[in-house]
Amino acid sequence: MAISAAVVKELREKTGAGMMDCKRALEESKGDLEKAFEYLRKKGLQQVEKKVGRQTKEGMIQSYIHPGSRLGVLLEVNCETDFVARTQDFQELAKDIAMQIAAANPLCVDRSDLDQNFVDRELDIYRAQARDQGKPDHIIEKFVQGKLEKYYQDVCLLEQSFVKDPNKTIRDLLNEKIAKLGENIILKRFVRFQLGE
Repeated sequence: MAISAAVVKELREKTGAGMMDCKRALEESKGDLEKAFEYLRKKGLQQVEKKVGRQTKEGMIQSYIHPGSRLGVLLEVNCETDFVARTQDFQELAKDIAMQIAAANPLCVDRSDLDQNFVDRELDIYRAQARDQGKPDHIIEKFVQGKLEKYYQDVCLLEQSFVKDPNKTIRDLLNEKIAKLGENIILKRFVRFQLGE
């Protein structure tokens, strides 16, 4: 089946994928644009894991000042090349995540960034709460782990629900951009300033 250049161009504009990838996806889906889009999405998400270990030395520092100038965020987002750092998709990702930090006030990027002594103190608090509620011993550890997971979702940026789409986490959003842009992307660090704190 012959695939027209116009259809390839349309799919490329929708997905940001390379021309040859778009052509291959259209050939696989026999010219069906929706199926080709799904094909590229599945292929991209499978390749995300391969990209995760690659070095990221380019990127940008994104700032966000909330209206009223009482709250601000600085965020470092890294990628592999300056070409990707200049794309609209990458810059929109950085803006969205800076706004997420302003709105949701995470403590860290990932759960591995939390101090283990701090986590142990939280676990002790949850165990005490479970005992105070009269939970049996065999239920306490499940209760504690459930509370800890909920805590991670509240304080770890990558595990928070995205404020613009609560059905996905920041990690999901990041993985989608990695798949679309074809490079590893790292949320390196951030700082959140609030007037009077």
